[in-house]
Amino acid sequence: MHLPKWLGLLSRSENAKRVLANSTSRMQILNRTRNTELANKAEIACSGAKRTKGLLGRKGLAAGEGMWIVPCESVHTFGMQFSIDLVYLDRRYRVKKVKNAVPPWRISACFTAHSILELPAGAIRDSQTRPGDLIELIPAESATKPD
Repeated sequence: MHLPKWLGLLSRSENAKRVLANSTSRMQILNRTRNTELANKAEIACSGAKRTKGLLGRKGLAAGEGMWIVPCESVHTFGMQFSIDLVYLDRRYRVKKVKNAVPPWRISACFTAHSILELPAGAIRDSQTRPGDLIELIPAESATKPD
């Protein structure tokens, strides 16, 4: 799969480069600041079609699931059947903003974000994620638990 040139600019770490190069794989998402896990079976939405569809059509997200939408600075939950947590990241994977349990039929944005993590409601609370935290994205096949 050939990725657009701008996507290469996003990749700061070797792990992120591997994740984006194999965008059909699952990944683990860690909060390195708090040494917690946000997801261990997250999908990547970096193509137009996958970014547009997002989580629409699903009945919910199980614990450990999620979606990383890149690039993205806003999302909507129109037509969704469940609430989600949102974590807005900058290009260096620092948390810019968090939104807890966003219900269906809402819009949320952070215009300084470059990508968004969509997670099951409660994932932010459980991982204690806050603005300023550093997030790490790891391909699931090489994932390790937080220290």
